[in-house]
Amino acid sequence: MTTIVSKPDTHRKLQMLSTDAQYDLACACGTIEDERRKRGSEGWVYPVTLPNGGSSVLFKTLISNVCTNDCRYCPLRNDQDVRRCSLGAEETANVFLDYFRRKKVFGLFLSSGVLGTPDATMEQLNRVARILRYRKGYRGYIHLKVIPGASNTAVEEAVSLATAVSLNMETPGAKHLAKLSSRKRFVEDIVEPIKLISRLTRRGSRYERVKQTTQFIVGAAEECDSEIVKYMWGLYDRLKMHRIYFSAYQKGLGDERIDGQREERAGDMFMREHRLYQVDFLMRKYKFAESDIIYDEEGFLSLKVDPKEAWAKRHPERFPVYVNRADKYELLRVPGFGPVTVKQILERRKRARITGIEDIGKVGALLRKAKPYLAF
Repeated sequence: MTTIVSKPDTHRKLQMLSTDAQYDLACACGTIEDERRKRGSEGWVYPVTLPNGGSSVLFKTLISNVCTNDCRYCPLRNDQDVRRCSLGAEETANVFLDYFRRKKVFGLFLSSGVLGTPDATMEQLNRVARILRYRKGYRGYIHLKVIPGASNTAVEEAVSLATAVSLNMETPGAKHLAKLSSRKRFVEDIVEPIKLISRLTRRGSRYERVKQTTQFIVGAAEECDSEIVKYMWGLYDRLKMHRIYFSAYQKGLGDERIDGQREERAGDMFMREHRLYQVDFLMRKYKFAESDIIYDEEGFLSLKVDPKEAWAKRHPERFPVYVNRADKYELLRVPGFGPVTVKQILERRKRARITGIEDIGKVGALLRKAKPYLAF
């Protein structure tokens, strides 16, 4: 039975909706405290990198936890007994602006459960953005979640209002989505709108400034990592997706979709999420291709060895890398080297020859990892 909260005030509704927003754990696997999401008095605030290289936080909330969908991994699905409430568009805009004016947040991330129909929900999301843009004169960052199944008109309006938009891919393919929802259609409700957003935001288009992202739910549909990575590669290579995020399935919140053969992997779901983020970084920053990613016999990434080191161990013919001659991307293939270290090497080479690992920097764990793969 669904519990209805009658006429809660704005503060109470925000407490409820921000609590429910915690189930979306994208970007929650930061290695330091400043990279992780934090609970504010009236909502969740998430770290974000600013265009100038600094950092701030986003105000993130649902406008409603009412949902007509039946996604089995989601604790807010339609058959669950949870407290339901919705925020009005004016309420949402006003509370965000209060945070923004007090310089508590950099921008707004707005999502929702499905209120009746996808287009009815998109109207509420878009209305908040219209109020902020046209009535309040707000010109800052707005990220709008696009609801699967929304019409082309609703999607295009969201793109016209937002700084960034996202529609969750959720699973790698229709077969896996069918395990989680009987209502969502993979191609019609998810793939086609993602392609539409890609066309609307491609370089040279009217909305090229708008960034498109998506997210996979990791481990809810018994998929393997190689299936997710295949879709990642297509999204980056063909659709020019700006970023892909991953949310580890939180066992016990929804149906337990992981079978007994994968129980051990389920216990390390956040490490799976972390490994997929590492693969994502290799693709976006290091020019790794789908074919460069190494899996075990079941199609999973190693939980013990990071993806770049796994590649290096598989390709001894590519090593050692000659530190004084290698180009940027050859150096980035070295385990233990990241963009900062490689930039330092390239700068130092302009001034003097590098004669040993000590010339690169203080020898810690990462440089010790790199040393066997180098020649000077």
